[in-house]
Amino acid sequence: MTIMRLNKRAARVAVVLSLLALSGCSLNKFMSDQESVNYKSTVSGEPLSIPPDLTQANRNPQYRAPEGAATYSKYAQGLAATKAQGSSESDVLPTTAGMKVMRDGDLRWLVVDKPAQDIYPKVVEFWGDQGFTINSQDPQAGLIQTDWAENRAKIPEGWIRSALGGLLDQVFDSGERDRFRTRIERSNGHTDIYITHQHMVEQVSSDFSTSKWVAGKENQGLNAAMLARLMVYLGENVDRARALVADAQRDPEQTSVKAQTTVGQADMTVSEPFDRAWRRVGVALDSAGFTVTDRDRSAGDYFISYLDTDTGQKIEQQTFFGRLFGTKNTAAPGHYRLHVAQRGDASSVVTVLDNNGKQDVSPTARRIITVLSNHMGTPSAS
Repeated sequence: MTIMRLNKRAARVAVVLSLLALSGCSLNKFMSDQESVNYKSTVSGEPLSIPPDLTQANRNPQYRAPEGAATYSKYAQGLAATKAQGSSESDVLPTTAGMKVMRDGDLRWLVVDKPAQDIYPKVVEFWGDQGFTINSQDPQAGLIQTDWAENRAKIPEGWIRSALGGLLDQVFDSGERDRFRTRIERSNGHTDIYITHQHMVEQVSSDFSTSKWVAGKENQGLNAAMLARLMVYLGENVDRARALVADAQRDPEQTSVKAQTTVGQADMTVSEPFDRAWRRVGVALDSAGFTVTDRDRSAGDYFISYLDTDTGQKIEQQTFFGRLFGTKNTAAPGHYRLHVAQRGDASSVVTVLDNNGKQDVSPTARRIITVLSNHMGTPSAS
């Protein structure tokens, strides 16, 4: 078995090196004129389904994206063809009113002047259009998470790729996987849409006999690119979507995050008022991979599931596919309440609450605060 794995790995590496030598590798930058993402799900699944309570909205023609904007790639191809013909129509393309991009640091999100129940089914369809299968969705919590997928745009470009076609897709693997999470929130009569992702990288041993998958760094530029694609899917034209995402103004104020995780302490102070701190905590939960089962903005509570691997509880060792695709461990995750409360006029404090609504300062609570603070920028821990 080891010999077969070694031969397969060596053969793949030899093919990849040959292709790179002949054709080179050209990865497109975020917001360039060419496509830089082309995902293919690594999980086979049934066609995407809309939750039963949203099927009527999905069938109603007024909730569908305008004709010609069903996919980013088709829209871009049509726009390029129009420009090539010298038509002036590209100068008067219709735009979709009621969509704008907001920015806080490196975080961008979309604000749409439509109800969340109208937006949700379109977002589900959008991810299927991008080559993903849906791993989980919760309309009540406004969360949609995809399965892992490979960005096929990272395979070598050139005449070799064109000549080999499907054969290259079977042989070449980029060694990287992404899965995206979309969070949809109601906010002051609008709908806010946040996109985050988790990145995994395959690490190969020096003799190519074994490999393991490790967590990689989240790329905010990739989140922004997918946000622009979603705008196009919702009806915006390509050029305007790119401009809105690229030109979103960064808030000049620098946010500080301080986590207190010593014995007897488990809290995090954020130098932002409640509204901004609530948003930042929600995005950090998504980026860190927490499962959010419910949330209550009016009370400042996120209800989360967390599997504490440092408790000493026996956890069954996962296989390669289990680690990659999220097979469940034998240990069940615990349920916790993360509370965000404003402190003074310009800061907020984040704590973990127990079932009685009292602050939890247990080792598990301290680890939750530590994990969360690590996804909210550069924390100052004590």
